[in-house]
Amino acid sequence: MVTRKRSGEPGTTLSSHADAIIKDAQRELKNPARRLLGKRILSLGGLAMLSGCDLSNDKSVNTMLRRISFFNDDVQALLFDPHKMAPTYPESMITRPFPFNAFYDIDDVPEVDPASYRLQVGGLAHGKRVWTLDELRALPQQDQITRHICIEGWSAIGRWGGVRFADFLKRAGADTTARYVSLHCADNYWTSIDMPTALHAQTLLTLTYDGQVLPPKYGFPMKLRMPTKLGYKNPKHIVAITVTNDYPGGYWENQGYNWFGGS
Repeated sequence: MVTRKRSGEPGTTLSSHADAIIKDAQRELKNPARRLLGKRILSLGGLAMLSGCDLSNDKSVNTMLRRISFFNDDVQALLFDPHKMAPTYPESMITRPFPFNAFYDIDDVPEVDPASYRLQVGGLAHGKRVWTLDELRALPQQDQITRHICIEGWSAIGRWGGVRFADFLKRAGADTTARYVSLHCADNYWTSIDMPTALHAQTLLTLTYDGQVLPPKYGFPMKLRMPTKLGYKNPKHIVAITVTNDYPGGYWENQGYNWFGGS
């Protein structure tokens, strides 16, 4: 039996309903009329009607929306296929210049000293805890040309190179049966992902962009690139990685963004 529990929320049993949720979701997604109805009913008013939520009570509204978001996370996790690859593209389709995007202006991009930089690995990991850039660059590298999809409505195709994250986690002695991987960044951003996504073959700890050392505006010294996730789940300037079974949240997720963030 698999249960899901976050701080302040009761555990939710998934195993007894998993098959029904998947079948219902797949059936609904195939029906355009159902999708339209779903969009209409999943307004705040529709949700209030379905849930009995009191719209005059901010706490009631926030509790309802948080529960719905957690349920959405669970459905996305059940539908996620860790063996299905995101589309890749030819070099001719790379977006140039690739857009800069962050929760601050480009003039505020952090400056990280490559000589003193150290990547810290913590939590449920019993291997090497501190990594230099030279050590990371010495690991087997691979490239991918994939599409970055932003929650703001735009997308761009870029070429990213680096270490397959699954390989790095294994070299760091991470417990790959743990539930979450949390990532903290030099710009005070942080996020967290599910372990199946962390182990996905296209999830890269990227060190280069378009064949060159990763520029600061794209996340130097490293960015976690996941074409199976929306842009805000792809953190830049990573300085610490923690493997954990405790729900870590994230910068945007703690402000109401969907946690799973699948693209």
